[in-house]
Amino acid sequence: MIKRLILVLLFFSQMLYSQSFKEQQAKLPRVKAAYSEKWENLKKDIAKLGVDANSFDLYIRAFKQNEVLEVWLKSKTATEYKLFKTYEICSSSGILGPKRKQGDGQVPEGFYNVAVFNPYSSYHLSLGVSYPNESDKIIGKGNLGGDIMIHGNCVTIGCIPLTDNYIKEVYILAVEAKDSGQKIIPIHIFPVKFDKKGMDLIADEYANKTLLLTFWNNLKQVFDYFEKNKKLPKISVDKEGKYVVS
Repeated sequence: MIKRLILVLLFFSQMLYSQSFKEQQAKLPRVKAAYSEKWENLKKDIAKLGVDANSFDLYIRAFKQNEVLEVWLKSKTATEYKLFKTYEICSSSGILGPKRKQGDGQVPEGFYNVAVFNPYSSYHLSLGVSYPNESDKIIGKGNLGGDIMIHGNCVTIGCIPLTDNYIKEVYILAVEAKDSGQKIIPIHIFPVKFDKKGMDLIADEYANKTLLLTFWNNLKQVFDYFEKNKKLPKISVDKEGKYVVS
């Protein structure tokens, strides 16, 4: 009896293993419904952008002050990303500046990736942000907190809500990117767009915040690199927690 049970478990585990990530996800009720509602139109929009809808990489970046989240795509064979869609962040918490401890209500700032796919989220669907990263662990103190998500609904304490309608699209795009081989899906979170308007704002309102301005100037290197090249630089962290861009 035990041997038979083991064989049955092995059979089902092999079936699961043989399924692609997309196949596993698309069987789940909320993801299945999202695909049924959104995927055909998304594929058409991706094709209009000149990106291969069957094989693409995804880059997500968010701007807290501007309250927008951008989705960038590129074909696997391409070198440069193209802006696909911009979504409104429908609710926010905290102030400009990084998250440094649990319970501060802050949305993190820095360079992360998709750490979790949650098709059973309390906020419809959600993508986990890999906070705290190595920089946060060096600079932060004590319990840094966690469970930062891009999710549905329109409430938040430190997360990025897009409404149920739009998280369906972002979630599907992340599933497709992972299924086509993208191992790391980057999520970059900035305080502002570091254009003239954004730089004027932080210069005026945070003139006395030397440490904060130094941190933001560190983030700006990545923003500037991507704006110029539409490519992602290599990012590492030094022993003081500073991002090193190459």
